[in-house]
Amino acid sequence: PTSLAMAAECGDGGSTLRRCLGVLRDARNDSEQFAALLLVTKAVKAREVDAKTRRQIFDAIGFTFPNRLLTSRQPPAGCPEHTFRALGLTLLACFCTDPELAGHSQILNKIPTFNDILVSPCNPDGTSMIDDVYQCLSAVMATTRGPRELVTKGTVSALCQAYVNGSYGSDRALTLLLGLLAVAEAKCWQRDAPHLLAVLNKLSSDFLKAEDMTKFELCEVLPHFIPMSPPLTRDSQGCECLHRLYKGLVNVLGSKLSQSQRDPALKLAACLVQACGSEWIPAGNAGSKFLALLVNLACVEVRLTLEEPDPLEVEGKKEVVTACYVLIEVGIQECLREEKPLLEEVQKMQLMRIMEEAFGAVIFYLRQVKQEELQDPFVFASVRVLGAWMAEETSSLKQEICEVLPFLIHYAKKLFKEGSPAASLPQPELVSTEGSGVPQDALRFLLPGFCHLTAEDRPRDILISEGAPALLCEYFLHQWEVLISEPGSPTPLTSAEMSLQTACGIFLNLVVTAPDLIRRDKTFSSLMDMLLKSLPLLLPQKDHLVLAANIATLGLMMARILASSVALQGTRSAKEFFGAAIRFLSQAHAAQADPGSEGLAAAVSPAYASAWDDVRELWFLGMQALAGCVPLFPWLPQAVLQARWLESVSELLTRVAPASVDFELIAAFQGVLVELARASEPCRAVILSHHGREWANLYGMAALEQCLSEQ
Repeated sequence: PTSLAMAAECGDGGSTLRRCLGVLRDARNDSEQFAALLLVTKAVKAREVDAKTRRQIFDAIGFTFPNRLLTSRQPPAGCPEHTFRALGLTLLACFCTDPELAGHSQILNKIPTFNDILVSPCNPDGTSMIDDVYQCLSAVMATTRGPRELVTKGTVSALCQAYVNGSYGSDRALTLLLGLLAVAEAKCWQRDAPHLLAVLNKLSSDFLKAEDMTKFELCEVLPHFIPMSPPLTRDSQGCECLHRLYKGLVNVLGSKLSQSQRDPALKLAACLVQACGSEWIPAGNAGSKFLALLVNLACVEVRLTLEEPDPLEVEGKKEVVTACYVLIEVGIQECLREEKPLLEEVQKMQLMRIMEEAFGAVIFYLRQVKQEELQDPFVFASVRVLGAWMAEETSSLKQEICEVLPFLIHYAKKLFKEGSPAASLPQPELVSTEGSGVPQDALRFLLPGFCHLTAEDRPRDILISEGAPALLCEYFLHQWEVLISEPGSPTPLTSAEMSLQTACGIFLNLVVTAPDLIRRDKTFSSLMDMLLKSLPLLLPQKDHLVLAANIATLGLMMARILASSVALQGTRSAKEFFGAAIRFLSQAHAAQADPGSEGLAAAVSPAYASAWDDVRELWFLGMQALAGCVPLFPWLPQAVLQARWLESVSELLTRVAPASVDFELIAAFQGVLVELARASEPCRAVILSHHGREWANLYGMAALEQCLSEQ
C-alpha cells in the first residue's frame, strides 16, 4: 500500500490504476484491498475513465465489493463515518456511466439506498456522495426500465423532499423530476401527489415573489407540475397554488413584454386551462378582465402568426400558437356560459368579434396547407380549434367556412383512413379523451359543426359533393365497434359515444333535408343494417339511453325512406329493431302520484327522467316516424300487439288526470294509434275493447275517435 500511495503521488495515472487493480485481485486481506480501492476511487474521480478501464475495474471487483462498502457501518480508524459508503457510491457512479451496467438489477436494487442518502442531512464533507447519487439516478433514468423502477421505488418523493428542503444539488433533483414527469406523469401523481404538490407549492411561491428573469424561467418549469388529474381545485393546497399562479400571471401579462417573455406565460396559462378549465380564475371584475386579456392576447398571437404566414416563422411559433388555441377554446366556452358567467355581456361581444378575426386567420392558414404537411400536429390543432368554433358559432364566417370545407373533409378522411402520428404537440383536451380520442380522430372535433352545417343548403351541398356522408357512415360503423369494445358502463361519456350521438344528428338532418340521398346512396343501406342490429343490443343498457334514443329515431326515420329494401321485409333483424324501438317509445311515460292532488298524473318514467332533456325531442320525432312506418310494413302492427303497448297506453290514459297529459303528448299518441287502427283490425279491436272511444273523446283525439267510429 505504501508503494501504491507513492505511485499515486508521482506516477502516471494509467499505470497506477493497473497496479491498483492487480492489488485488488490479489489482496490477502481487507486492509490491502481497502488501500487499493482508495486509489482506484481517487483515479476515478481525478480523470475520465474510458470504457475499457471502467470494465476492467468492474471485472476486478464486480458489485460484491461496492455492496459490502454500502452496508458496512464501521469506518476505518480516523476516517469519517460515511467513508465506506462514499467509496461504494463512487464505484457505482463509475459503473453507471456504462448504460448496460446502469440498467443492471444490482444497480436498480440500490435505488432505495440512493433515496435515503438524498433525504438524509448532508454534512459539508458529504457533497461528493450526493453528486454520485445524482449521477447514478440520472444514468438509471436513461435506461429502458429505469423510470418505472424509480417511480415504484420511491425516488419521486425523495427528489421532491430534496428540492423543497433546498438540499445540496436540489437543482439536479428538479431536473430529474422533470424527466420522470415527462415519461410517467400519471403514475407519479398517483403515488406521490402530496410530495409533488409540495414542489408546486414552492415553485408557485417563487413565481409570485420573483421580480427578475427567474419568473419567466419558472413559466417554463411550472407546466410540468400541473397535473391533468386529480384536479388541483379539489385540494386546498392546490387551490392556494393556483391562486398564486393566477396573481403571478396577472403581473406578468399585465406588463410590457418581449416575445420571449410572453410566450412562456401564455403556455403556462394554457396549461392551467387544460388542467382546470377557467376555475383557477376568480369570479369578479379582476378575474373577468384577466380572462378577456388572455383570450385577447391569444387571438393577437394567432393573427400575427397565421395571417401572413412565413413558413419559417410559423414553424418556430407552433407550440405557442397551439397554447393560444387552448385559451381561445376556453374563451368560446365562457362567452356561451349563462350560469355564473365570468365575463360580462359587453366583454363577450367584444371577444366574439376578436375571436372571429382570429378564426379568419386559422381558415386562411388551413387553406394554404400542402399535401405533405397533413401529418403535422399543428394542422391537427388548427382543425380542432376551428371545429370548436364551428360547433358554437354558426352565423359568422359562413363564406370562409364553406371555402375551407373541402379541405376539412379531405383532411379528416385522410387521417381516418390512414391513421396519423399527429401527437407530438400537446393537444388541447377540454373534454374527456377516452375511447376513440386518438390523434387521427379529427372528425370527432368536426362533427358538431357539421351537424349545424347540414341544416343549411349551401354547406350541406358542399358536404355531400365532397363525399362527407359516405365518410360519416364509415366513421359511425367504426365508432360503434369502439363503443362495444369498451368494458363496463363508461362514465363520463366516452368520446366514441358522443361522436355516435352527434353523427346521428347529422344523419337526421340529411333524412329530413336530403331523402333522395338516403335512397340512392348505398352507404345508407349499410348504416340501416347496423342500426337494425345495434338498438336491441344497446337498449337494455340504461347508461346508453340517449344514444339508444338517437339510434331508434334515426332508424325509424330512415326505415320510412328505405321501406322497400330487403333488410326491412320482415327479417329477424328488422323485427328485433322495431321491437326495441317500440320498447323505447312505450316505456317513456308512466302514471305517478300527483303531489297536488290525491290522484295520478302522467309523468316521464323514472328511468328516463335524468336524460329526458336530451331524449324528449327524439322521443316525439320517433313517435312521428313510427306512425309513418305503420302503413309501410304490414307486419309491424303485430309487433305492437306482441309488446302489449296498446293496453299500456289505454291504462295510462284511463288512470291519470286528463289535465296532467299535455297536448303534445296526446298528439303523439294519437298519431300512432290512428295509423295502427287504420292498418290493423286486431289493433283497432284492442283499442275499442279497452274503452278507446271514451278516452279518445276525453282527450280530444278527434282523428282517433272518427277512425274508431268508421265501419
